[in-house]
Amino acid sequence: MRKIGVGSFGKTLAPFEVRSYRFQWPADLLTSWAFEMETIILGWFVLVKTDSVFMLTAFASLQYIGALIAPMFGVAADRVGRRAMLCWMRASYTILASVLMTLGLLDILTAYHVFAIAALMGVIRPSDLVMRNSLIGDTMPRSHLMPAIGVGRTTQDSARVAGALAGAGLFSAFGIGTAYIFVVIFYAASLCFTFGVSRIRPADIIRDGKSAPPPKVSPWRDLKDGLLFVWRTPPVRAAMWLAFQVNLTAYPVFLGLMPYVAKKIYHVDENGLGLLVACYASGAFVGSLIMAWTGGSRRPAVFMVTFIFCWYALLMVFSQMTTMATGAPILVLVGMVQTTAMISMAVTLLQSVDDQYRGRVMGVRSLAIYSLPWGLLLSGVLVERVGYAPTVVFYCVVGIFFTAIIAVKYRDVLRR
Repeated sequence: MRKIGVGSFGKTLAPFEVRSYRFQWPADLLTSWAFEMETIILGWFVLVKTDSVFMLTAFASLQYIGALIAPMFGVAADRVGRRAMLCWMRASYTILASVLMTLGLLDILTAYHVFAIAALMGVIRPSDLVMRNSLIGDTMPRSHLMPAIGVGRTTQDSARVAGALAGAGLFSAFGIGTAYIFVVIFYAASLCFTFGVSRIRPADIIRDGKSAPPPKVSPWRDLKDGLLFVWRTPPVRAAMWLAFQVNLTAYPVFLGLMPYVAKKIYHVDENGLGLLVACYASGAFVGSLIMAWTGGSRRPAVFMVTFIFCWYALLMVFSQMTTMATGAPILVLVGMVQTTAMISMAVTLLQSVDDQYRGRVMGVRSLAIYSLPWGLLLSGVLVERVGYAPTVVFYCVVGIFFTAIIAVKYRDVLRR
């Protein structure tokens, strides 16, 4: 088997690496499907049981507490390989989902159990997308990163459509215990497919015809090197700042408040919530397909900033909608611009990072998600104090302001 050469932009893939895509695609699809089903089922369960928007956003924030240690997951992936980490993570998802399934079937599940399991899941979950993108970066030429990331996002976005509708329908028809049987099945099947993905590690890289295994240093030194690389590389640093502020001000509107919008603003049940999420995911799926088909812009950083501005503008429009008939089409557009911005961000990072730093840098990228729990908690407080629409407008104004500052400060490197 030939190993991967990194002396140029092109890479020679071994037959095993080509075959690994056939396993990675269904594995990622099933994991995303299970993620979305869990989000719908548990979010609605918490809102109904507690009738508190703050508790809803607190539950959502628990799913991202692992962002603080995501860089160490990246370090571990650089050392032991992406496949090993993904197998371990997806085995953990299966076990935790099985616990919730058992409690639900026994009819003893409470909001406290959900919060506890969400906290454990949240330690691992933020690093899942890091491993997926890093694996694509390991096995794809840089010139093909945009369509490759686009195709990778289609699995996530298409699974959101099906997962949202399936999760809401199963929960409504059979209850949480039976619905979770399907979640466990999807996680277990995803783990089985993950065993077939690429085994590539930095130690397998060949430079100038010679093997170049990574030096044997401590994990903390690896983490420090990754942080220094981010700080000393302006395009990467700019993308990290943008990631931090969109997680603080843009994602909470969708990830935390959508059950509240469905129940309190549009006055629909869990099936209506599933339809809203499916509209958003449908737009994201279309955006992913367009990026995969066209290859996106030759300047992904400029694309990234442009569509972040569009994202905030559409969120402000969405906040003024008072019926599902008017809000759902806006959500489709929100999904399209959001996925375009995030694919462009992932490509900007992967194009700017050396192979040996990829896992660490993408782990630091997940560290930016740590602003999301704070944004979620603050949004819960503000919605209860001043209302939903003023909270969303405030978040968007703040996000536009900081995006403009970052774009102006790093305009030269982003243009290049």
